[in-house]
Amino acid sequence: MAVIYLIRHAQASFGARDYDKLSSLGEQQAARLGETLSDVKPDLVVAGSMRRHEQTATLAGFTAEVDNGYDEFDHEQVIIAHKPAYRVRPVMLADLARTGNPQRAFQDMFTAATQRWIDGGDGYSESFAGFCERSESAVRRTAERLGKGGTALVFTSGGPIAAVVSRLLSGGDGLWAKLNPVTINTAITKVVSGRGGLTVVSYNEHVHVGAEMLSYR
Repeated sequence: MAVIYLIRHAQASFGARDYDKLSSLGEQQAARLGETLSDVKPDLVVAGSMRRHEQTATLAGFTAEVDNGYDEFDHEQVIIAHKPAYRVRPVMLADLARTGNPQRAFQDMFTAATQRWIDGGDGYSESFAGFCERSESAVRRTAERLGKGGTALVFTSGGPIAAVVSRLLSGGDGLWAKLNPVTINTAITKVVSGRGGLTVVSYNEHVHVGAEMLSYR
């Protein structure tokens, strides 16, 4: 059977003006990931078009071709649709700071924002269902390109991975909201492709990260 490893990017610059680049911890995580994958000889290496995807692949020692199907959903748009005032970033930061626990406050707000998106609210260029369909199509496209026994590495984000796993395990998108928040940076999800189609063998493997490098954002 062919094997597809879906890899979440290393830690991006959460809280910075430019989120889409790896933090210093993220760079260390990507290097550790490269050590873990040193014995893997992929037939195909693919990444979403975001800088954090490409940086993770490069620092892990791989050159990836781009498939936009593996891009993350637009989290800024999802937040703004839920809280229009957060279009002005300092307003959001000030609101979060006033809670005394900005990270927890952000997570609570983001959970509500994504639920609005899942429930079919307006204000989005891509619906939740459309995002999940795009993610599933991307992994099926990758599987079709692999020969029997081939191996692919895919550098992407937690959202697409959760979408793929939800559909393969349950046949729908209902697990996404549970899976997405717990996806760990550089965690590896293994999907096999055979005569019976695609099957999830493991999800969110992260032993290589170690407690000292563990991060969710």
